[in-house]
Amino acid sequence: MPIININNRKVHIQELNKEGRETVLLIHGMFSNLSVYYFNIAPILARHFHVVMYDLKSHGMSERVTHGYDLNSMTDDVLDLLNSLQLSSVHVVGYSFGGLIALKMAIRYPDKVKKLVLIEAPDPDDDKTRDIIDDYNKEFLEHYVENFTDTTKVKMGKRQMERNHRMYEYLFHETTIKSDMLIERDFFKAEELLKVSKETLLIYGASSNCLDAGKQLEKKLKHSQLLELNGDHNIPIQEPVIVANKMDSFLKQAILSPL
Repeated sequence: MPIININNRKVHIQELNKEGRETVLLIHGMFSNLSVYYFNIAPILARHFHVVMYDLKSHGMSERVTHGYDLNSMTDDVLDLLNSLQLSSVHVVGYSFGGLIALKMAIRYPDKVKKLVLIEAPDPDDDKTRDIIDDYNKEFLEHYVENFTDTTKVKMGKRQMERNHRMYEYLFHETTIKSDMLIERDFFKAEELLKVSKETLLIYGASSNCLDAGKQLEKKLKHSQLLELNGDHNIPIQEPVIVANKMDSFLKQAILSPL
């Protein structure tokens, strides 16, 4: 389990196919970790790409940090990671809140981004997005896990659920995550979105409550295409092979004709 030090902070990363000509950076969502990609999606991408995954601060095996969950801070973390790994530019994939980080990277550091894949990136101003934070408690987590198992057919063990609960409790009660996420409420209204010129694949579940966010982004991003797959917000777990193959096909074009 490689742990690297970036700016005196421990970050857990995983890499596959280090000899790949092009690099894909995979960013997971809030309250998750890099395992959402590691077992199914990353190996498919690694057939053609160097794949880099990392745990966000306070997630997975990365160091706990009390502040810096706004998009500027999170993208600075990505920049520091890329510089540490000596990666000049990469394809960036983000799931859920990770999709917002990926999109912000294209805005703030366009020279670091080749192509974008945004999976289920939510509108930060959507009530359903904020309610997850406001309504959280242990009963909410147990209900979420039950629904997660029903929709993905992946059973989360009791030990894993307890780890997730401790992570949620830390993030909600000992960090600035609530106030930092409020800063981003108007992100989808920002004029800077209209200036993003990267080729972008938007992947959303046809029954996801975030699908409207995908439709908004398709209108705002100049070179984007929206792909609806059977499933909901959990599509990377429900349909990992389909998601990975769609991304692989989209990104491989860059190997043949780089931007």
